[in-house]
Amino acid sequence: MVFVLLGKVWFEAFIYLIATIAFIELLRMRKIAKYKVPSVVSVLLLWGLLSPELGMINTIFDIHTNKTDILLFSVILLLSYTVLAKNRFTFEDAGFLLITVVYIGFGFLYFIITRNAPNEVIEGHVVTGLSKFIFVLVVIWATDSGAYFFGRAFGKRKLWPTISPNKTVEGGIGGLILGCIAGVVFHLVSPVSGSVWIVAGVCILIAVFGQLGDMVESAFKRHYLVKDSGKILPGHGGILDRFDSMIFVFPILHLIQFI
Repeated sequence: MVFVLLGKVWFEAFIYLIATIAFIELLRMRKIAKYKVPSVVSVLLLWGLLSPELGMINTIFDIHTNKTDILLFSVILLLSYTVLAKNRFTFEDAGFLLITVVYIGFGFLYFIITRNAPNEVIEGHVVTGLSKFIFVLVVIWATDSGAYFFGRAFGKRKLWPTISPNKTVEGGIGGLILGCIAGVVFHLVSPVSGSVWIVAGVCILIAVFGQLGDMVESAFKRHYLVKDSGKILPGHGGILDRFDSMIFVFPILHLIQFI
């Protein structure tokens, strides 16, 4: 939370660090980290996607490139390596690396874009990137808490038993309700939009996609037969276990132009 408050270069450095750790956690799940060349290429691609601007890269190398160019070049490198490795590193491995880089890279990129967004004046209120960032965190945390407590108290129908057997329909609904309440209350205290109805709609999206992001990460772990994505946070698992909802939510909010 300290880095969130500091913002700018401190926050960006923190995001680069946790995004890299999250990426490595997924490589270890698939047991692909042993392939050093594609792993290094993928980490460099990840860092490129995390950069809000590529001006520094273009200046250093005297080129004019964008993220699409970097992504396509990485595809060529990884597919070439499948040949050089005589298919020990497979086409499926290359595809896994690329989709993982996009999933992690763009997910965490919008953390940076949101936190460092310029101030807006909405109906006489100054809305900062920090306030919107904290708003999203509050709604996600309230959704998680609501899903847990409602699920414990009223949960009967399993939401997706083959993926996450502890999650229930009642818990999901409870998370949605508490997330919306928390978001609207936050907005009334510190406005993040010009309309409370827009805020309520955004809260619904955050609650739905936050829970979906959590389910996706649960599906990864079940597929690769691991309990936690990592052990870097004792008692809480890995970075992905803590940020799975957020890396789904922030891109969605960017797509609807809320952030």
